[in-house]
Amino acid sequence: MREHWDGFMKVGIVHFMAFPETMSGESGIIESVQRIVEDEFFSAIEVGIIKDPKVRRNVSETLHSAHLTVGFGAQPYLLRGGHNLNSFNESERKKAIEVVKGAIDEAYELGAERLAFLSGAYPGEDKKAEAIAALVDSLDEICEYAESQGDLGITLETFDQKIDKKALIGPVEDAAAVAERVREKHKGFGIMYDLSHAPLLDEEPQKALNVIKKHLVHVHIGNCVKKDPSVAEYGDKHPRFGYPGGENDTPQVVAFLKALFDVGYLGSGKRPIVAFEVKPQANECSKTVIANAKRTLREAWFSL
Repeated sequence: MREHWDGFMKVGIVHFMAFPETMSGESGIIESVQRIVEDEFFSAIEVGIIKDPKVRRNVSETLHSAHLTVGFGAQPYLLRGGHNLNSFNESERKKAIEVVKGAIDEAYELGAERLAFLSGAYPGEDKKAEAIAALVDSLDEICEYAESQGDLGITLETFDQKIDKKALIGPVEDAAAVAERVREKHKGFGIMYDLSHAPLLDEEPQKALNVIKKHLVHVHIGNCVKKDPSVAEYGDKHPRFGYPGGENDTPQVVAFLKALFDVGYLGSGKRPIVAFEVKPQANECSKTVIANAKRTLREAWFSL
């Protein structure tokens, strides 16, 4: 592709994954956000938990002055707290909803355009329909709360169902079915697809994206390790592109970008977000992993 990607998409990065020391929301946040906003490669950033209100205000001001598109990732809130939006225990499900509502408040404070999270635990095929019904109820309440305050978009990310996170959603067919039901009342709701989760779901991205293309509102690109359960990086750990034993490198990013064009997510002048979700592994540093991601995208883009 000879034309620059800026005319087709906004390149973003998941802040709390690139700088995992910030994931608890307690340290290193201001400095690491500053490193991203000063990098003109990025047009978007996804932030997460920031416990200190003063730090949150500081980050909000920084993001506003940097002219970045902002997203909010509530996945750590749910995962670290063990919360389940499709729990069969009503009090547990309501607790998970309240956690997401709190994240919505923070997302508005930070000027985010969309908030993303994942479904709860996969209970097995025999109870899947009941769990999906509970999830739809939760999503309806969450969307209503977000809409009561403004125009924050709500996004459900698909995760692996049997390897690491073991989430209900899950395969794209189920994601599309949930989106159809939720979007009957909430048009701002949509689905996020992550290249790093595709191998863990045994999904071929071209086919998967065709299933959810009507509902696709956000995209992540990253890597995973699937073949060897004995290694520390096995599962949904988001190692850098080309990581030993990993599933995704430049050729897979090329194919994914082509699929995004084919389904209409990418196109001239559209400029939706395509965000890196990469994490430094043992003995690696954030700066190197981010540089790896940028080089991979550059090589992939010019191979289109």
